[in-house]
Amino acid sequence: MTEETKPTEDGGGEQSGCQQQIVDMGASTVKTRDGAIHTLTIVGQIEGHQEAASGAKTTKYEHVLPLLTAVEEGDDVDGLLILLNTMGGDIEAGLAIAEMIAGMTKPTVSLVLGGGHSIGVPLAVAAKESFIVPSGAMTIHPVRLNGLVIGVSQTFHYFERIQDRICAFVTRNSRISREDFEHLMLNTGEMAADVGSVIYGEEAVSMGLIDHLGGLSDALACLHRRMREERARLEEESS
Repeated sequence: MTEETKPTEDGGGEQSGCQQQIVDMGASTVKTRDGAIHTLTIVGQIEGHQEAASGAKTTKYEHVLPLLTAVEEGDDVDGLLILLNTMGGDIEAGLAIAEMIAGMTKPTVSLVLGGGHSIGVPLAVAAKESFIVPSGAMTIHPVRLNGLVIGVSQTFHYFERIQDRICAFVTRNSRISREDFEHLMLNTGEMAADVGSVIYGEEAVSMGLIDHLGGLSDALACLHRRMREERARLEEESS
């Protein structure tokens, strides 16, 4: 063990490791009175099978998937806080991350900060409870593909099937109805030169897309409550 990483009596080594984790992954694990909370940030563009343009801020799904597995399986983490400020990105990668979060048994809470746009919508609703700040925004629009698109009926059928997967996931993990979500997705009077809708904090909650309006302290209070409930459940099962 090198001198730089050697733990000290005042916990300096542990703090240094946490700081390095934040630098490398945009994530951190903090011990609290109710257990350890892992914070995962999903920011910029969700990067999938293709690398994003040079200089773009990205969240790489090949980093997030094993991290989520470690959080779910590790005994040293009791809850997951997901901070979202994303423009969207790769559909397959975003849905993969969202399904991983939705399939976790540990307490999970998401917080939409600047924005949870496009494929960021399924990511926001994947947690067991979701929050959005009053100034937070969410863009809901039809599926888009970059590059060559063949203008045949099979292509449009493929688009419909992808949109159906997104609609099914969002409505399964939130309180919004499929009819309302599809109306937002296909709205032609909201966005200039585009189809879809942009909704903000209070509206997202009133429509049932997001569970609560609130900030960081509200999301953390919810996560602490869920962690206490989970610990009580496990103690009851073991007794």
